[in-house]
Amino acid sequence: MPVNPADSPVFGTLYGSDAMRAVFDDSAYLRRMLEVEAALARVQSRLGIIPTAAAERITEAAASGPLDATTLAASVRNVGYPVVGVVKQLSERAGEAGGWTHWGATTQDIMDTALVLMVRDGLRLIGNELASIVRALAQQADAHRDTVMAGRTHLQQALPITFGFKCAVWAQPLITHLVRLTEIAARVEQVEFAGAAGTLASLGEDGLAVMEGLAGELGLAAPPAPWHAVRDSFAEVVCFLGLVTGSLAKIATDVALLAQSEIDELTEPYVEGRGASSTMPQKRNPIASEYILAAARVVAALVPVMLGAMASDHERATGPWQAELLALPQAFVLTHGALQHARNIAEGMVVDAVRMRANLVQGGGLIVAEAVMMGLAPHLGRGEAHHAVAHAASRAREERITLAAALASEPKVTAHLDEAAINRLIDPANYLGSASAFIDRVLVAARAAGVA
Repeated sequence: MPVNPADSPVFGTLYGSDAMRAVFDDSAYLRRMLEVEAALARVQSRLGIIPTAAAERITEAAASGPLDATTLAASVRNVGYPVVGVVKQLSERAGEAGGWTHWGATTQDIMDTALVLMVRDGLRLIGNELASIVRALAQQADAHRDTVMAGRTHLQQALPITFGFKCAVWAQPLITHLVRLTEIAARVEQVEFAGAAGTLASLGEDGLAVMEGLAGELGLAAPPAPWHAVRDSFAEVVCFLGLVTGSLAKIATDVALLAQSEIDELTEPYVEGRGASSTMPQKRNPIASEYILAAARVVAALVPVMLGAMASDHERATGPWQAELLALPQAFVLTHGALQHARNIAEGMVVDAVRMRANLVQGGGLIVAEAVMMGLAPHLGRGEAHHAVAHAASRAREERITLAAALASEPKVTAHLDEAAINRLIDPANYLGSASAFIDRVLVAARAAGVA
């Protein structure tokens, strides 16, 4: 049984996804290392550095199935790195051609490039989920652009908004993350091939040609210089995952608050038994939101690990580099799990527009006090209008009457606003400002980011 529940067959679906674990698990890492070794051999054969027949045999050997895990584990425990054991088994499989494996490479070349290939796959999964969530939230925003609800600041009712507007606000940073993802991918998807100390000295004048050829063979970019000890790209990726989960945590927080019994305006998609209590039959806990919040906290805690790993000593780090493998795969797994929870919420959330309206008016119209103040301000000036409406609002609270009733007994108000004017001002649907226009702007941004 794994120690980390994100990798557990029992708890794993709550914290992560099988798809992302398959990108970063041991077998995937070893498979990618073999892929890099085979690609290196093919490139070097085209450049006349190693025999073509040797490259063909190495490629066949690399694709011939998984390595012997028991033997490899013993090598890793002794050496401290997997590549020595990987190369040994690959060379044995390749027979006489095995003498040409790993030509001019160093351990970190193979490990870093393999990790880049996994990150590329991981970012693709992240992008797919992000796009699906944006698409769902855009649809919810459009569908609920006229569903009026209470906007809340400091956990108190503030002004009327629409639920569509709220969904648009949720979607906005996710759209930005899609743009960020494209930018980050261009920076992180770079080959690492530089030899023992970064100079490719063992390949003489062929070093740069091999590096560029290997990049092309794997569909990666060739960096201007080696990055064995320059780890900003991987650190940026995990920072990005922290931003993604942070944005999801905002959505999860709102969903959990709106699902409170006293508010009850929104619930997560209902499935029999989902979010159930072992003792309270009535409970439908916002379980997806809870696991999004948990993932966001842990991914945020992994960000400093990656930032700390940037402090690499000289040409090969003594410890910081090794710390990356403890943080980067887990950040991807947790983020993808959080995204899947968020997608389920975005696509299947249950919106109670009737309850939203009931909560909106339960304060007796106090939520539109600003609307009355702004309607009165041209006659009294903003400061005096604020004072008059604040006085009426205080009376409404103390006497437990509606704001309209309190306003009707304020001479400063009735001198300028008749009953019909007051009624127009206290209708929440008349005080939504640019909410619908903001929804349209977010929908345009979604389309510009490639989300239909």
